[in-house]
Amino acid sequence: MKVAIITANTDIYKGREENSSGEAIRKMIEEAGFETVFLRALPLDREVLSAVMQRIADGRLADLILTTGGAGCAPQDCTPEATTDIVERPVLGIAEAMRAHTMKLTKRSMLNRSTAGIRNGVLIVNLPGKTQAVKESLRYLLPELAHAVEVIQKED
Repeated sequence: MKVAIITANTDIYKGREENSSGEAIRKMIEEAGFETVFLRALPLDREVLSAVMQRIADGRLADLILTTGGAGCAPQDCTPEATTDIVERPVLGIAEAMRAHTMKLTKRSMLNRSTAGIRNGVLIVNLPGKTQAVKESLRYLLPELAHAVEVIQKED
């Protein structure tokens, strides 16, 4: 499975912070035997995020796009909106399951607005922005995401 990782964070994009969440995803993906084909930080800009995710999906450059960051309640957070702008088929249960799981660890996970969906046979999933939350969420979701990608690709 080919995976694209997008970190939605303007400070990381500008080099003012380290991309620890994106690197945590990369490490977990590769330990699971999957290939990272794209790893970039992008600014918190709805149009930029949508355009990059759309290009990856429409070009079939990845089977799975994972985003980290930009899914909270801050005014600049726009990753769920950018995702919703381009998905053809929502898969709302993924984000619901992630929030239900992480609510056992911290009530603050209720503030996460992540979403998920399918575009052109590519699964797109928003993960939290904090490194520990990303690890916990991806550890929980990854087996089901791999299964979902298999099912989606059978439909193509």
